[in-house]
Amino acid sequence: MNNRLYGNLIFELSGEGRKGYSLPANRFGQYDVPQTLCRKEDAALPECDELTVVRHYTNLSNNNFGVDTGFYPLGSCTMKYNPKLNEEIAALPQFQNLHPLQPDHTVAGAEAVVALLERSLCALTGLAHFTFKPYAGAHGELTGLMTIDSYHRSRGDLQRRKVIVPDSAHGTNPASAAVCGLEIIEVKSGPDGLVSLDDLEHIVNIEGPNIAAMMMTNPNTLGLFETRIPEIAQMIHQCGALMYYDGANLNPMLGVCRPGDMGFDVMHINLHKTFSTPHGGGGPGSGPVGVREGLQQFLPCVSPYHGNFGVLLRAYAYILSLGREHVREVGPLATLNANYIKESLKDVYELPIDTVCCHEFVFDGLKDKSTGVTTMDVAKRLLDYGYHAPTIYFPLLFHESLMIEPTENESRETLDAFIAIMRLIADEARTDPERVKSAPHLTPIGRVDDVLAAKHPVTTYKQLKNDNN
Repeated sequence: MNNRLYGNLIFELSGEGRKGYSLPANRFGQYDVPQTLCRKEDAALPECDELTVVRHYTNLSNNNFGVDTGFYPLGSCTMKYNPKLNEEIAALPQFQNLHPLQPDHTVAGAEAVVALLERSLCALTGLAHFTFKPYAGAHGELTGLMTIDSYHRSRGDLQRRKVIVPDSAHGTNPASAAVCGLEIIEVKSGPDGLVSLDDLEHIVNIEGPNIAAMMMTNPNTLGLFETRIPEIAQMIHQCGALMYYDGANLNPMLGVCRPGDMGFDVMHINLHKTFSTPHGGGGPGSGPVGVREGLQQFLPCVSPYHGNFGVLLRAYAYILSLGREHVREVGPLATLNANYIKESLKDVYELPIDTVCCHEFVFDGLKDKSTGVTTMDVAKRLLDYGYHAPTIYFPLLFHESLMIEPTENESRETLDAFIAIMRLIADEARTDPERVKSAPHLTPIGRVDDVLAAKHPVTTYKQLKNDNN
């Protein structure tokens, strides 16, 4: 491959005087721009012909990895396949061309979709009401905690400023509580990976009157079902606090069990995970918040609109496509796929908690620690074989965490191919560890210094005066 054409920056492909555009004749007359707004010298923009620009960005786009191009074993994020029918629904001009400030009587169809989606989510979660204003999962968490805070304030419980968060929780849980002005109390996990009831009871006995809520993810971030939630909910409710459900891991429970039935009072759903919307690269997202009956009046207005409406359309299309009878297959199939990979690899990768998992599970690096090959090395080597790396070094309960979540969509052939590569890497770690430690070898950019890149990122291009390109 010619590195000059495909490996360089667009600035490096620039040639003085080259143009790739033709502006139409000026139809608006001549207007003088105030000197205060004018540049003192021309902007340092690249000068390229159209074909060079097209080839450059097309080849860059071919380096993107997506669920349409390969398997995403990414734990804690549910990167499932996004049916193209959902995209067609979201792209319908009757929806796509709506303006958020249109008169209410002109958007009756869109409002009907929101109402029908709310009814569906209530049925799936066991909660009574939903707001669709939050734009993402973390935004939903903040909205839910604001709801809980308003509830306590309405009762005069102004001292309830503390939120219990498991040590295995997603990082957004304590962050959202802090943004809401609440304090965080960490509850420990037991040897089985579940919330320690002894530690929780100790916390409640000391802090009971000060506790606003307990945030939980179920299954938790180890992919384990929290079997003692009824006891936890009773303990939290008896001290006057509320239960908050982080919906990040709702996928394996879809159509099987409901957070509302478990005793949760408030929850958010990541529609872009559980109900299929492409969400890599930071968006788009949607984090609707559901509440039990009696809490709906405390839902805050965090946005004047129904969040990212296109995500709502995709989610409702997904629910209608599955229907009541097939939505029950999502959770069991996701659980089956995860357990299949786990059991197929646990002889070569360290499984700290050897039990049945739900949608995801966590290895603690390679079983053979003598090789010196780390979880980071395994993740980098996977890139050479065309796989996106799983989530690594999270949760923080294990030193070399490697979290894998296959989702329900993947075929056995895909899983078997991934298992074979993971076993191959484990074998390489024993026979040629340096090959793994120096990976990736086949990507456009090799191993980078992650710390240097994070602390001193290069975000601008400076053209050298003697550059002959």
